[in-house]
Amino acid sequence: MTGIRVREMVYDDCDRVAGIRVGGWRTAYRGLVPQSYLDALDIEEDAARRRARFSAHDSTVVNLIAEHDGKPVGWSCHGPYREGDTRTADAELYAIYVDPAHWGKGAGQALLRESLHRCTAAGYPRMLLWVLKDNTPARRFYERAGFRPDGAQEPFEVHGVQVPEVRYARKLTTV
Repeated sequence: MTGIRVREMVYDDCDRVAGIRVGGWRTAYRGLVPQSYLDALDIEEDAARRRARFSAHDSTVVNLIAEHDGKPVGWSCHGPYREGDTRTADAELYAIYVDPAHWGKGAGQALLRESLHRCTAAGYPRMLLWVLKDNTPARRFYERAGFRPDGAQEPFEVHGVQVPEVRYARKLTTV
């Protein structure tokens, strides 16, 4: 796909981001998390959470939108790495989702590239992220971008089911 443009998210994007996020969960996590959880995801509730978070104006969190032909098709969010309630010197990719109809067309790569660029420019030494252990396509996506598992694992519970996550890391260096 050509014509991908990455820009900062604005408040009016919250509804579309919620749709992208819920659609991404329902598609990418099918078979990995309980179907009852995926079925219960509600775009309106997610949009309300997006609007509340966006309105909180946390200047350390960066929300990006990937557009194709002026329409948002992807969203990513990054900021300081969270170790419990403490923020560390590293960056964290909190989320990246692309409308499933646009998978494999460059929007995810464009969002990740821009997040890496911004975190490098901000002086973060590394970017970390968490991914479901059994989410093989996502793990391949991050590995192609130079991320590697660093050995950290974390339990993640969804509707009473343990869904383990693994942490990936990539050093950030200026060129």
